[in-house]
Amino acid sequence: MSMLHGQENASSHPHRDGVVPRSARRRAPSAAVPPLRWAAQTPQERGPVVATLGDPDRRNAIGTHGGSYSVHRALAVATGRLSAGHVPDLTDTAPSDPIGPFPQWSDPGRIVALDPWGHMVAEVFRDRLAAGLDIRPTIAVTRAHIDMPEIRAAIEAGHIRRDGAVVTPGGEVRVTKAAIEPVWHLPGIAARLGVGERALRRALHDQTAGMYPELLSREDLTVFLPPIGGTTVYLFGDPRKLGDRRTRIGCRVHDECNGSDVFGSDICTCRPYLTHGIEIAIETAQAGGLGVVVYNRKEGRSLGEVTKFLVYNARKRQRGGDRPEAYFRRTECVAGVQDMRFQELMPDVLHWLGISRIDRLASMSDMKHDALVAQGIEVGERVPIPLDKIPADARVEIEAKVSAGYYSGGMAPPARATIGRTFGE
Repeated sequence: MSMLHGQENASSHPHRDGVVPRSARRRAPSAAVPPLRWAAQTPQERGPVVATLGDPDRRNAIGTHGGSYSVHRALAVATGRLSAGHVPDLTDTAPSDPIGPFPQWSDPGRIVALDPWGHMVAEVFRDRLAAGLDIRPTIAVTRAHIDMPEIRAAIEAGHIRRDGAVVTPGGEVRVTKAAIEPVWHLPGIAARLGVGERALRRALHDQTAGMYPELLSREDLTVFLPPIGGTTVYLFGDPRKLGDRRTRIGCRVHDECNGSDVFGSDICTCRPYLTHGIEIAIETAQAGGLGVVVYNRKEGRSLGEVTKFLVYNARKRQRGGDRPEAYFRRTECVAGVQDMRFQELMPDVLHWLGISRIDRLASMSDMKHDALVAQGIEVGERVPIPLDKIPADARVEIEAKVSAGYYSGGMAPPARATIGRTFGE
């Protein structure tokens, strides 16, 4: 039974009778529905993204808030732990530091995968909230201290200073961090990926088993909140320097790898490269610039962790051992594709930060570099991972990537054939 009207509905954006008529496929929005004009100059012209469920007639987006956690919210409602009508009290939740607005926010086509005003809804849509419109933030900005053993080791080695500003006397690192939920402007996503909007809507509908009927039935709705993971940004230094081209930027764009990032698995270079990127970010901030680490929830190149572990098994058991030349082939045999991260969408978060140039990019990835450049973000120095930070079993990965076109920075080829560790070792 629907929590919206006490009746079954064929759509997460239902009409009063629970049926979405064909006439709704392209229609003028109701006066009760706030219009959305993506990339408008001001938030008032753009309008709020309304994806809450309390008043279906005032929704102007497909999907709902929370990304993949929207399913957990459904469980909480089903078990009675959460009221379906709960409206959050946003008192004192304003960003710890102001971010934007920047010119990129209203540059058509620059930002299509997030809502640039998502952290400012309580401020810029105050009147609409007071009038009872349930608008939710899709970005939250706060401050924190981080403490990592690799950074403490860099401090002890003299690579990083306890300056009292970025790094505390106790060795903790001060950061400003932002959590970002995906908000997709479907026409912009389609244009960025080079596909037709109808083809995109059809694939999203079909490949989620029809979870969002409005993708096909409501072409007037152009914004979609997909049920996927989001992005976390860590800023090192003074966020007020964002948007100033004179500010030197040291940056690492990192895609999630739970096994390495959290548990230290040595089959890949993910955690070593992440911590090296953080070190570069701190060094840049201490030199008067700004460090930026972007952490995207794209586990296993967005193929997922189950697929990744299946690939690990296939690599370790194949005839001839785990070899660089078979690295990508084994992934494609299992997943049908080598990579589903779609780095074309990655630069949006940097546009949100007002960044137009990265002076030091801690990445060897040609896909990330090319995506940044294609979106008008200049890249100065590309910083490969230092050889002494590559775990022995990860040599297979790094050599496969260099052979496939990743930036190597002059990395010398191995003296002998590289074969990864077996299950028995």
